[in-house]
Amino acid sequence: MTIDSNFILKSYEGIKKLARHRLAVYWLALVSFLESSIFPLPADLMVIPMVQSNRSKWIQIALVASIFSVLGGIAGYFLGLWFFDVLAKPLLDALGKSNYIEQFSSSIETYGAAAVFGAGLTPFPYKVITIMSGSLKVNFAVFVIASTVSRFLRFFIVAYIVRLFGYQAEEFIKKYFAKLTILLFIIIIVIWIIVRVCTQ
Repeated sequence: MTIDSNFILKSYEGIKKLARHRLAVYWLALVSFLESSIFPLPADLMVIPMVQSNRSKWIQIALVASIFSVLGGIAGYFLGLWFFDVLAKPLLDALGKSNYIEQFSSSIETYGAAAVFGAGLTPFPYKVITIMSGSLKVNFAVFVIASTVSRFLRFFIVAYIVRLFGYQAEEFIKKYFAKLTILLFIIIIVIWIIVRVCTQ
């Protein structure tokens, strides 16, 4: 059983309304936290309109989204660690993300922290990362560090693009954000490999 499109559409419209609420920053914290494990829509949907309406606060908005996304990711990690078969797997099935389970499982076994970092930065569903990292018993410290760096990068990139382009940013992000984050991930990995080789 998966969540139907009507629920997704209503949630999408609801998030856009929350972004205009006088307590939007608190709603952003909640959405960022829940999106990391159980909510189907990304926190970017709040970050973009919030920065558009107040570009001078782009750093504060990105910071809130980043911190609470990582905290939600930690909750997702323990959800996967302790309740994968009972709660986490049925939840991923309901969210329509079960097809990513095998893909991420294979990646984490091969690439470790790099897989967590890459998935946290790129459009790969973050909730799958958090739950599967717990289920596969990824080193907790490694998970937290990789998640923190990748989520801060992601939300600060989104917020900065919106600060630069304003109301044109949404179209730019739709067209180029996935490519931009994947390219950034590749560059960081290449630099990391070079540093490792040079310091051996």
